[in-house]
Amino acid sequence: MRPAAPLHKAAIPAILLLATLPATAPPATAQTSELPTVVKVRNYLPHMTRPEVEDLLTRSDMVIIPVAALEQHGTHLPIGTDYLNGVERAKLIAQRADVLVAPILLPGQSPYHMGFAGTVTLPSTLVQEVYVEAAKSLIHHGFKRFLILNAHGGNRAITTFIVDRINQETSGIAVDLGAVAGPLMASAPTPAPPTPAAPSPRVLDRHGGTGETSNSLYLIPALVDLDAAQTAEVSMPAHLEAMLDEVLAGDPTALAVFLAEGLKTEETGKGTSSAEMSSTGVWGVRDPAEATAERGRATTERFVNAAVAFIERWNRLRPPGTG
Repeated sequence: MRPAAPLHKAAIPAILLLATLPATAPPATAQTSELPTVVKVRNYLPHMTRPEVEDLLTRSDMVIIPVAALEQHGTHLPIGTDYLNGVERAKLIAQRADVLVAPILLPGQSPYHMGFAGTVTLPSTLVQEVYVEAAKSLIHHGFKRFLILNAHGGNRAITTFIVDRINQETSGIAVDLGAVAGPLMASAPTPAPPTPAAPSPRVLDRHGGTGETSNSLYLIPALVDLDAAQTAEVSMPAHLEAMLDEVLAGDPTALAVFLAEGLKTEETGKGTSSAEMSSTGVWGVRDPAEATAERGRATTERFVNAAVAFIERWNRLRPPGTG
């Protein structure tokens, strides 16, 4: 019989450590993470088990898919603002309507924000392809109807293509949730403000501004740092500056022309990337700290109410499992 090989010196400390462990060490399940506890949310696919998905399919064939972005939002909002707010709105809808919430991607198309750290951007064709393939997977499992929720203005054209491709290339049925909820929001009564307030002057207040900050204060308050908010110094090409008053007055032609050039990647030569136009990345001249959670609540509730009304109407027109 060959003699046993001598122990390698490096193995001796490990053996001594094992020998000192108590015979009744607590099970791994008793350990708790240093991170905040994850709270399970109803109908939210990442939190669900397979039996729970199968059970939902007995009642509903409808899915909300947020299409979002991972991009800079100034000095006070998180990089994931669009993704997080979009998912939170979808979750709120799913608490009142029996639909699946299926987030697929964090990033979207954001090349014009690449001048600020943290932004991740993907080609529009790749974003489309990922969402269409994800829809095919869900169709395979029995889901049929898709509410595509655009949570980032730069994904507007992408969302249109995703909806059309699902309708044209698969057995699924898709709608743009923002587009179908819009008329229902317009017809709903606007609640009066809790206290009288003087109307704000018409000024540029878009990406990362008071509206988006208000929504975030309501939906993801722990991630908003109002103390870090800064009023941006905004500049733009002279011909865009010249049409700004008409844009702010709501002229649809001026707005279309303005947005066709505004916020475009530096490589286009338009001079309108976020880093070229804004000192902070916010596309607006109001102080983001003017935002309020109450404004965010009112905006969110109007959208959620309209989305739920559309879902209920769609279910009456086409009950789950039909066709």
